[in-house]
Formats: sequence, C-alpha cells, structure tokens
Amino acid sequence: MKKISHHIRYITAIIGLFCSHWVDAQLNKQEATALIGRVIPQKAHFFVVEALDNTAPKDLFEIESKNQKIILRGNNGVAVASALYYYLTEYCHCQITWNGSNLALPSKLPQLSTKIIKQTPYQYRYYLNYCTFNYSMSWWNWERWQKEIDWMAMHGINMPLAITGEEFTWREVYHEMGFSDNDLSDFFSGPAYFSWFWMGNLDGWGGPLPVSWMKSHKDLQVKILQRERALGMKPVLPAFTGHVPSAFKKKYPQAKLKATNWTNGFGDTYILDSEDPLFAEIGKRFIKKQTVLFGSDHLYSADTFNENEPPTDEPAYLSKLSARIYEGMRQADPEAIWVMQGWLFYSDRKFWKAPQIEALLNAVPNNKMLLLDLATEIEPVWKRTEAFYGKPWIWNMLNNFGGNVNLFGRMDGVASGPAMALNDPNSKNLQGIGLTMEAIEQNPVIYELMMQHTWQNTPIDLNDWLAKYTKNRYKTADKSLVDAWQILRQTVYNGKDIRDGAESIVTGRPTFDSTTVWTRTKLNYAPKDLLKAWDLFVQASQKGIDSDGFQYDLVDITRQVLANYALVLQKKWKTSYKAKDEAQFKKDAQAFIDLIADMDELLATRKDFMLGPWISSARSWGNTAQEKALYEQNARDIITLWGDANSPLHEYANRQWSGLLNDFYKPRWQQFFSELSMALSNQNEPDLVKFDQKIREWEWNWVKTQKNFPVATKGNSHLVAQKMYNKYRKLSH
Repeated sequence: MKKISHHIRYITAIIGLFCSHWVDAQLNKQEATALIGRVIPQKAHFFVVEALDNTAPKDLFEIESKNQKIILRGNNGVAVASALYYYLTEYCHCQITWNGSNLALPSKLPQLSTKIIKQTPYQYRYYLNYCTFNYSMSWWNWERWQKEIDWMAMHGINMPLAITGEEFTWREVYHEMGFSDNDLSDFFSGPAYFSWFWMGNLDGWGGPLPVSWMKSHKDLQVKILQRERALGMKPVLPAFTGHVPSAFKKKYPQAKLKATNWTNGFGDTYILDSEDPLFAEIGKRFIKKQTVLFGSDHLYSADTFNENEPPTDEPAYLSKLSARIYEGMRQADPEAIWVMQGWLFYSDRKFWKAPQIEALLNAVPNNKMLLLDLATEIEPVWKRTEAFYGKPWIWNMLNNFGGNVNLFGRMDGVASGPAMALNDPNSKNLQGIGLTMEAIEQNPVIYELMMQHTWQNTPIDLNDWLAKYTKNRYKTADKSLVDAWQILRQTVYNGKDIRDGAESIVTGRPTFDSTTVWTRTKLNYAPKDLLKAWDLFVQASQKGIDSDGFQYDLVDITRQVLANYALVLQKKWKTSYKAKDEAQFKKDAQAFIDLIADMDELLATRKDFMLGPWISSARSWGNTAQEKALYEQNARDIITLWGDANSPLHEYANRQWSGLLNDFYKPRWQQFFSELSMALSNQNEPDLVKFDQKIREWEWNWVKTQKNFPVATKGNSHLVAQKMYNKYRKLSH
C-alpha cells in the first residue's frame, strides 16, 4: 500500500509540474500585475500590463502613455517589472534598494510623449552566490523572499540560484537508498552552514538539523520557485557533486570514497569517486527526485572542487571527471546545462593552470555548460582562459565577502567593465551579467549601478548616473549631495589597493596589532579624505533632507568614519601602554571603549545595522525551545567564531551591528584592557597566550548563550549622527 501511494504521489506531482508550467504562461500578466500591486499599491491602478511577443531572442520591454494610463509591455514578468522600475526611476525619481527606498510618487503620474523601447544585450542575468544563502538569507521567511524576488525582477534578474530546501531532497534520496535519519544525523549541517555543506566543505556542523526545518524549507522552496517561474525566471537548481555521508562507508563498503578536508577547522568530508557506478546512479536519483519536488528549468549548479583540490592535476583525469559529472546530469535530464562557478580558477590559480582548466571545460559540449566568472570586477578570469575556451559565460560582480559591514566597491570599474567585455571580440561567448556577492543588504549604490547594465550595451557615464541616483534616493537635486558622492567615488568606492572592504580593528580579536587574519584594516584611501563627504551629509541633514535612503547613508558614512578612527585610538593606547604610562593608558583605553559604545548607539537607529532582527528571525523558525536555542547558536556563531572556540575563520563574517558591538566586541576589549592594566600595575608582562585561550572560551560561551536583543530601532538617525559629528569630527581630522 505504501508503494502504491508513493507512485500515486509521484504521478500527481509530475502532472502538477506540467500543469504549473502551462498555468505560469497564462498567468504571466496576472503575476506581473500582482507585482505592481505589491510595489506601489496606491498607484497600481494607473498601470496596464500587456504582453509582447515571447519568442524574442532576448528580453525586451516597452513603456507608453495612453488615456492617462502607463502601459507596460514585456515578453515576460521580469521584462514588465523592469519596465516598471525604469519608469519609476527615470520619470518619478524613485528608488528601491535593500537599504532605503523612495517611493514618493508624484500625485499625477508623468506621461510619456514617446514610446520607450528597451532590449537587453544579455541572455542571462544571474543572481546569488551559495554563501548569500547563509550570510544574508539563513532565516528568511516567505514575506522576505517575496520582497527579494520582486527586487530581482525589477532589476532584470532572470537566472537566480535556487537552493533553499536542498537538504529535504537529499533526505528523501538517502531514505530511498536505505539510510535512516540516524545515519544522516552527522551529515546535515545547521541552517547557517548550508552553503558549505552543499559545496562539500563540511558535514554536521551546527546540527543536528531538525526534520521540521527540512519540511518547512521544502515548502518555502516550492513558493520561491513558483513565483520566480511565474515571473519568467529560470532558476538554477543543484546537482550531485560527489559529496556523501560518512555512513556511506558502512552502507557501501566497496564504494570508492575519498576523504577530503577544507582545512578550516572542520572534520573530513567524503567524496564519491566519479568512476564509481554509484556516482551516476546517485546523480540521476537526486535530479529525478528534485524534479518531482520542485520541477526543473534544466539549469544545474555543480562545483566539485570548491576550495578543495582534486587528487591530481593530470589533465586526462580532470577531463574524465568533468565528463562523468555532466553525464550524471544528462542521464537524469537530457536537456541539462551545467552552471559552474569559476571561483576555483580564481582562488586556487596555482593548481588551475591553462591545461587543467581547458581539460575540465572541454569535456562538456559548449551548449551544455555555462561558466560564472564569479568575481570579474576583481580579476577577469576570462582574460587568461581565452574566454573559458569558447564556453558561454557570465560577467559577475562579487564585491562583498562574509557580509562584512563597510563602504566599498569598484565604482568606475563596474560602470565600464561589463560593456567593455561585451564589445570586446576576445570575450567570445559572453552571454550575461550577474551579482555573486557573498552577502547583500550593504553598499546599495554598487548593486544599483551594476544592474543598470541590463538594458544597455555601452559604459555608464558615472557623472550623469550619480546625479540621477542622488535625486532618486534623496528626493532632492541638492548639488552638495552629488558632490558628496563624487568624494565617495574617489575614496571608499575607488576600488584600489585592496580586494574587498576594509574592516575596523574594533571587530578584531583584541591584539596589539593593527590588523588580524580576517580583520584587515588597510584602507584604499586616506581617512581624512572621507571627512568632507561626512561634512556634506551632516549639513544636508541640518537642511531637513530626510528620505529613508538618506538616513541609511548618513548612518553608514558616520559609522565608517568612526570605524576608521578606531585605528587612531588603537595606536594611542598601544603607545601609552608601551610607554608604561598607566594613567594615560587607562584614558586612551576608555576612549576606545567609548567609541564602540557610540557606534552601537548610532547603529541602533537603523534596523539594517542591528543584531536583534537576525537573532529573532533565527529563533522564529524553532518549534521547540531546543530548536530555538539551536538556531540562535547558529546565528551567533556564523557572524563571530564561524566554528568552534579554535576556529581559524573567527571574524571572517564579522558585522558592525548594534547589539553585537556592545555585547560581544566591547566586552572582549574590556577584558583585554583589564589584563594590560593589571600588567602595568604589577610591572610585569601580560601572558597574551593565556589571555588568547581565555578569550576563545569566553567567545564560545557567548555563542552558546541565549539572550533577547532589541528588534525595534532606538533614537533618531539625524540626532545621533549629529552627536557623533560634534564629538568626533575634529578628533578624526
């Protein structure tokens, strides 16, 4: 009876998939109209959605005024949403970002004198990095996902990575292969670590994962995919890369397994050799099960050696390996296209030289593989691989690592890079652009700038673009703010000298050094050069400029100035300590502690910079006290230690957040200063090795603690920023 019901469910699901694709096509107009209603509910009735020929080779849209209505035409929902956003930004001077939006539409909507027609030069507009699903999205519910999908559509995204709920699929597959939940208990990671579990870097950390999580996120993935497809997107789903549970050794003792280690403080994981017949079988099982659960658009993500080297660099071996991975996809789905992150060619260039890359890529037909040049704005790998040896590829901007909070970006490079590559004959089969940041909800200007390329094939004129960006964001054409952005362009956003945004020594584990392994404090500009932009923002605040985006930027620039100033204070207390000046040291150390508290007070005025919502949303997924505690520990760990007390990745994902500053970073420094003060009083040298061990234990206890943090903002951004300006402006200079 169980077997019969299983087959009935399978057949029903398959019928549902075919029906849903048919319904999606019919509901395209309805879904696009619903998006408009969500974005601008008060004005939605002034917009009319009409379809364009959906056989167009690349997405296109039209905007036209007729009978006091705005007609939005597109060949799919993404095109219509893009038309909406084009109208909102170009004619209504509005803006929608993660960090501040302006939707103050004119009472009477502007009418167009001529029809606007736009066609994208890019077949694909890719979105997301595996890491984004944890550094930003770990605790998202449907409401937050719906908002993001709308943002994606309005920014032209049509190819999002979609890996939510993958653990449910694997549980189903392994159950059918005879594995019990007990067999898998040390396999599935906790919810904050899925990205690295999915990529085969770690097993079990942050778990054991409750079955309730798997079921709830299977349901969430169904909603995500249904909405993305209804708007015309083609989501990229995962495929099998060889990563199997440790229990595989007992269940299949003859299987060809290789233990591998990510070398970041975690245990071995096990990779099934692609030559083993089970490899193709499991790959086929996974895709078939996934298709039953979630459907398919024939795009599959697979990265076998993400920060793990293959056992040999022999090209023949790599070629056979690649062919077998693709064959596993093809057997399950003859239309399968392998979407590969090109990160390994950047991060491990000592191994991946031309012969190895060419062997890996050439084993798969050109029309069955799509390469993501994952950090093209940092280093264009396409330029040293003959444009991936003819494979279709996508120009991506990575920009943020670990969700670190900083002002940073390569503004001029991003404004010109995609169009320059598009028009370069050496780029060969460039077919798209994309965003592959490790985390979102920071530096909104850089992401708005990057997606401006969707509907044009020429470089962006930054002078014009920044003036428009400023007007849309702040609801004013105040020239002083355009001037401020030119300063930001030349300082924090100049893209020089450093790979990614600098951190503040405040977030580093206490030390006499001005930098730590993951808290890198080198700036790409002179700190004093940023002060003039701060002056202009504070002056604009005094004039009464008060849009949501302005408040965010005022706080963020103030935060950056204070974060930079911490390095000055660090040098002061270090100098006074080395001079054995006990009174001056205490004064300097207190100034450093006061700065951390001031940063916390400032950041408490914006939800974008608060720990409370992160912890609260994590706990909200728990059905029991035990589950809530597990999720809170995951949420605390990933942004602090990353692993256990001895984790080499501690501070990799550090955040300058209110709550975290006062509750984690400040107490660490206070303990350090107490140790140093005692050493000065006793006229001896502090035992820094012993202190380091003590602070690791304290940090681990903090990770395992449960505590509520505020979820509502406190204070007025303008007033607190002004307070910090009055206190620190002269000191910073």
